[in-house]
Amino acid sequence: MRPPSPDPLLIPVFSLGNFVIGVAGFSIIGILEPLGDELGRSAANAGQLLTVYALAYAVLSPLMVAISGQIGRRRVLTASIALVCLAAAISALAPSFAVLSLGRVIAAAGAGIFTPVAAAVAAALYPEEKRAKVLAAVFFGLTISQVIGVPAGSWIAYSFGWRWAFWIVVVLCFPLIWLIWRRVPAGLKFQPVRMIDLGQVIVQGRMMLAVMFTASFLGATYVLYTYIAPLLSLNMGFGRDGIAFILLIFGIGAVCGNLMGGYLADQFGWKVTLAGLCLCQMILMPFYSLLPVSTLALTLVSFFWALFGWAFMAGQQMRLINLAGPQAPVVLALNAAAIYIGAAAGSALGGLIIAGLGISALGLCAGLAAAFALLHLLLSTRLSPVHAPTS
Repeated sequence: MRPPSPDPLLIPVFSLGNFVIGVAGFSIIGILEPLGDELGRSAANAGQLLTVYALAYAVLSPLMVAISGQIGRRRVLTASIALVCLAAAISALAPSFAVLSLGRVIAAAGAGIFTPVAAAVAAALYPEEKRAKVLAAVFFGLTISQVIGVPAGSWIAYSFGWRWAFWIVVVLCFPLIWLIWRRVPAGLKFQPVRMIDLGQVIVQGRMMLAVMFTASFLGATYVLYTYIAPLLSLNMGFGRDGIAFILLIFGIGAVCGNLMGGYLADQFGWKVTLAGLCLCQMILMPFYSLLPVSTLALTLVSFFWALFGWAFMAGQQMRLINLAGPQAPVVLALNAAAIYIGAAAGSALGGLIIAGLGISALGLCAGLAAAFALLHLLLSTRLSPVHAPTS
């Protein structure tokens, strides 16, 4: 059932929800050092909190979206933010690393429901000619969370303690719950992705190989990005302001990359675009193994690293839609899960690299991981159905 004129505040509310989701999920990157100091954990060990979150999201998101398909969307979306709020409170009060990890799993469950369901509701309520613009607006909050949320969380953690970064999420969740209940139409029930649909796609080896390029590309990024705060602290001597500044520059680059990605894919086709972005990451990330360097050089490289790192999604989605045909909604849902598989794998690998080779090796190893992503792209492209277009 599609109302003739959706609430004009609905999409901004969804975008705000994704902003809170992004802050709740990824602010951990900027607070690893103070968190690890209080809980007696090394940076590599504390970084596994992102691995826990990402793995939980990847596993729980498609399952919970499918299971909750017959429940009213307003109730599902409200409950998902309530879970994020509960998780943030548990994290803020956590007396141990184990309890904090539990909070990360609960946060991932809430986020894994909200983001895909909000996108499905927006697509259902707006006509086809407006969907691309509407969906871009829905996901804009996630991008902005990288610009504002991650550096702000880092600044708060270094200024007042890492627990306050989670209390901020709790505060943001209360008005958001009220807004969702007021703005999402009652009675919306539809099944965006069914379990049987997931099963039919998962058994297609060539399709899943294409989907998992998302994981290999982002996995290379998160080898380095997860531990960027302790790396800057140790090798550049940065404190609160320096780390927050570089995270802000990275966030600005990420927003510009999101905007640039669609243009690149339209102009050069997804294959050339994705291969070129892999090469850029292979060149840029080893720079971080050369620290210390001048702040200006670090700032410029951080901007371009984020710019090229976040420009890949438009080309990858274009590729998957071309391959999937009528199965595109299911494949895109799996692609969203692959984002978090990549984050989990990258953060886990980064922790192992720190333990075995030291934190200065992260940049070089991340570049090697980007080379693996390029090989993955070339192999999966060769094995893709021959009728799939490349641009």
